[in-house]
Amino acid sequence: MASPKPRCSSFATTSRTHIQPSGVTVDDSYLTEAKSSQNRKFSQRQKTLSCQFSIGGHLSPWPTYTSGQTILHNRKPCSYDYRKRAGSWQQQPLGTTKPRYLEQLENYLRKELLLLDLSTDSAQELRLQPYREIFEFFIEDFKTYKPLLSSIKHQREKIRALEPLKAKLVIVNEDCNERILAMRAEERYEISMLKKEKMNLLKLIDKKNEEKISLQSEVSKLRKNLAEEYLHYLSERDARKILIADLNELRYQREDMSLAQSPGIWGEDPVKLTLALKMTRQDLTRTQMELNTMKANFGDVVPRRDFEMQEKTNKDLQEQLDSLRGDYEEVCKEHEILLQLHMTTLKERDQFYSELQEIQRTSTPRPDWTKCEDVVAGGPDRWQMLAEGKNSDQLVDVLLEEIGEGLLREKDFFPGLGYGEAIPSFLRFDGIVENKKPTKKDVVNLLKDAWKERLVEEQKEKFPDFFFNFLENRFGPGDAMAWAYTIFENIKLFRSNEVMSQFYALLMGKRSESVYIKQKETVVQLLKEMTNADSQNEGLITMENLSTVLKSTFPFKKEERIQELMEAGGWHSNSSNADLLNYHSLFIEDEEGQSMPFVQKLWEQYMDEKDEYLQELKQELGLELHDKVTLPKVREALMNIDPGLDKQTLNSYLSQAFQLPMTELPEEGEEKEEAIMEQLQIALEQLQMIDLRRMGPREQEPAS
Repeated sequence: MASPKPRCSSFATTSRTHIQPSGVTVDDSYLTEAKSSQNRKFSQRQKTLSCQFSIGGHLSPWPTYTSGQTILHNRKPCSYDYRKRAGSWQQQPLGTTKPRYLEQLENYLRKELLLLDLSTDSAQELRLQPYREIFEFFIEDFKTYKPLLSSIKHQREKIRALEPLKAKLVIVNEDCNERILAMRAEERYEISMLKKEKMNLLKLIDKKNEEKISLQSEVSKLRKNLAEEYLHYLSERDARKILIADLNELRYQREDMSLAQSPGIWGEDPVKLTLALKMTRQDLTRTQMELNTMKANFGDVVPRRDFEMQEKTNKDLQEQLDSLRGDYEEVCKEHEILLQLHMTTLKERDQFYSELQEIQRTSTPRPDWTKCEDVVAGGPDRWQMLAEGKNSDQLVDVLLEEIGEGLLREKDFFPGLGYGEAIPSFLRFDGIVENKKPTKKDVVNLLKDAWKERLVEEQKEKFPDFFFNFLENRFGPGDAMAWAYTIFENIKLFRSNEVMSQFYALLMGKRSESVYIKQKETVVQLLKEMTNADSQNEGLITMENLSTVLKSTFPFKKEERIQELMEAGGWHSNSSNADLLNYHSLFIEDEEGQSMPFVQKLWEQYMDEKDEYLQELKQELGLELHDKVTLPKVREALMNIDPGLDKQTLNSYLSQAFQLPMTELPEEGEEKEEAIMEQLQIALEQLQMIDLRRMGPREQEPAS
């Protein structure tokens, strides 16, 4: 059966549907006409290509190894070469000949591309239209794959339809971000305005309070003046009454004298005079009776003026009595406190006296420390700097450190301590290790770096193991052991150095890491509070601000210890509360890690308070150090001396004291609590290792 000739003439030039890209305007009439033309002629192409699709009712084979041939060649459709190739299709081997349908599609595509007008703005979109038509032919002719190809087409159309939504989403997102920024700016402005209004209201309240106090003082003054004026007017009224009585008496006397001296009086009628005398005597009798009645009725009555004066005197005396009674009660309380203080002082005096006798019995003559000036490196100046503010015990430590430092410099090697169980893990070595001979500054810097790395990691391994791993990472496995021995000998020698002594205590298991971490957090919190108190941000605060910060940070410290911290910070008895202090200077460290007196005093007070806390616990238990103590008794004693303890902190103390994991601690009231016991001395030593501090004030016992 002869193969049908390719019918290229059937692929007529048609108008293509113009897909409008984003931002391009196209005439609606043109689009309508193009779409209708496309729909009419697309059906004709489908019929034509369906006739030319296969040879003998099946698809032409196309081997995969002919992929080197290009699909499009620069040949014109319906050319002679094309017909020749089409006519000889059956003569060529099936493994190398293109399918006729593929060639027809290529020719149609090439023809359509040549007929395009690429000078318009939508040239790229028009260029895609022939490919879309080819894809439509594939969908219609390949019935088996039509659902899959149709779904691909529909998905592409959905993607193209969603592109404007994506741009709109970006615009909406930017609009929302702008609205959020505007709302945040408006909120910041409102917050600032509310803060200003708050400050103005606070100032207004202070002003009103001052006016109220002033008005109260003025009212009290006016009341006092009114009372004085009232008494004055009472006195004036009584004096006026007395004066009127005296004037009447003088007038009556003058009338009597005028009657007695008048010569015509004797010329009166005796009967008339007798009648007048009788009437006068009756009046005198009546008046005498009224006078007696008045005396009987008002003989015990006090004059109002005297009553008011006595009432005022009584009120003043009552106020004085109340004031004296309050003063008496205060004096009684102070007397009781002084009695208690006196008893405490007597006990301390007896204790100090016994200690003095013991010291006098066992002590040796006080050494002359000036002899060390010529022995210590640096001469008298350096010795005076080292010995400043230290007692004999501390001076002995300083002298031992100076001697030990010289001996340590002379050593070139350290003997290994072996692999015994009592040897710390970072020192287990058998042989000789080199002395690296670092300076104190180098050792302190190395220890600080180790602390920084320890605080960053999760602290899963023990501290000695971490320290040795740190040295291996820093100096390599070959020198790690030499550096471990060198640093250990240095921190064991220089006990007066804060960084070295604390690191030595951690390595030897005498102190927990929580002590160091909590102390650093306390110092950071103090610096933060002082910075907040520095409203001008000049690095300066007043002594009053320093006192306020210390009392708020350490609410359970005694007043004398707050005073000690103030003095360590630079306050003196002649200082005023308005004196300024550079608070950053309180937290400076020298090159050897030594802190300023303020931080040193803070550490000393912490250790003293921990010792006092443990001493209170021992007194509350009422046991000797060698006695056994149970877990319930320790729990009860801790709650008695520190009622502010929360359950988690209390369990951590008990876990440390009895060396039990917190998960294995029995609940309060369980029977197995009584079975857990430990020697009191060991329990106190275990508590001494951790961060132990008071969580609340101790409840005052009720007065008997």
